[in-house]
Amino acid sequence: MTTLDVLDPSTGELLRRVEAAGTDETDAAIARAHAAFPAWRAVAPADRARLLRRFADAVDGALEELAALEVANAGHTIGNARWEAGNVRDVLAYYSATPERLTGRQIPVPGGVNLTFHEPLGVVGVIVPWNFPLPIAGWGLAPALAAGNTVVLKPAELTPLTALRLRELALEAGIPEDVLQVLPGEGPVVGERFVTHPLVRKVVFTGSTAVGKRIMAGCAAQVKRFTLELGGNNANIVFADADVAKAAATAPYAVFDNAGQDCCARSRILVERPAYDEFMAGLEQAVRGVVVGAPGDEATEMGPLISAAHLAKVSSYVDDADVAFRGSAPTGPGFWFPPTVLDVPADHRAVTDEVFGPVVAVLPFDDEADAVRLANDTDYGLSGSIWTRDLGRALRVSRAVEAGNLSVNSHSSVRYWTPFGGFKQSGFGRELGPDAPHGFTEVKNVFLSQD
Repeated sequence: MTTLDVLDPSTGELLRRVEAAGTDETDAAIARAHAAFPAWRAVAPADRARLLRRFADAVDGALEELAALEVANAGHTIGNARWEAGNVRDVLAYYSATPERLTGRQIPVPGGVNLTFHEPLGVVGVIVPWNFPLPIAGWGLAPALAAGNTVVLKPAELTPLTALRLRELALEAGIPEDVLQVLPGEGPVVGERFVTHPLVRKVVFTGSTAVGKRIMAGCAAQVKRFTLELGGNNANIVFADADVAKAAATAPYAVFDNAGQDCCARSRILVERPAYDEFMAGLEQAVRGVVVGAPGDEATEMGPLISAAHLAKVSSYVDDADVAFRGSAPTGPGFWFPPTVLDVPADHRAVTDEVFGPVVAVLPFDDEADAVRLANDTDYGLSGSIWTRDLGRALRVSRAVEAGNLSVNSHSSVRYWTPFGGFKQSGFGRELGPDAPHGFTEVKNVFLSQD
């Protein structure tokens, strides 16, 4: 069996070698998950709910351990990593209510009784990215298990450690061994097999739009269910009537959090011209104050990029760009890049592409219509922010911007009790929220004749 080298992105040093599954191992895991499905779907709802609560409790008991793994393997700051581990716990606890509440309906019909049932699909393949390996694993596995499916989860090649530990915690909580499996391996091997294997009834993928298109095409060939959460190129719109000082002070954390490796990053800041100079002055002060350093340090606000290859990619967007100002970053070992603000035109590739790093471009706009035009001038539509004190404007612009998750006078994109997903090439389907388990079921209609 081949292995994956797992590195610490803050130093570039080897953390661990992990066995990588091949096609045979993937097929065997899918077969085991398929065999485990009938028994798991037959578990009484109250008992399945109890097992998920025990899983949440096991995660809660391992929060610091999971956070430390995420710091070492993904370069996340310790504060963020603690939140991410807590998010997995909370998502498991939230969906533990599903088994007892996933009810159908009785529909009045002549000549009998009509009932609907939410039937689980079977084996679900969950493909997790490297940028948020811990919470996104939870977003996929928790509602799928709660709805009665079995799950085979593939973590990203660069960041498998927390997923492997989650599986151990599931076993400790009493989740049957083959109900949740974790298969580290390469995407073209394990992930591709999820798409082509006939026993995998749904694929959940978070990652690049280019890969998402291939998964969508492969699933279409089998009429296989899928959920895709893909790229983003999100706008942070600041109107002149907003609290400009607050908008400027908070803007760095809307794009530099997780070193900009976030599909929700507000990497395009659009500022109404009368507020532009004030905003830029406040933004420069805030950017220069971002603490970049060792991710395990409690004072650190931004860590490293994930890999040398990704560092080279992010750097390429700045090579031909005018830098307005930037913060600082460590030198020496590790994959470091400073928070950077660009002064570039709207057609520069750092504006039109998803950079996926700590790089932001600031563009002026003239009026509300111009702001909406610029915000929508992208193939993506995942997230964004709108800063204004005018409630009518907030509602008009929120309805006009083509994005699935918007925040007014804040930068919050993700709450596990509300739906999350994108428009256009940012994806297909919704994760999280009360309706997510429905995406892991089929509705069955049964008519009972009274004659």
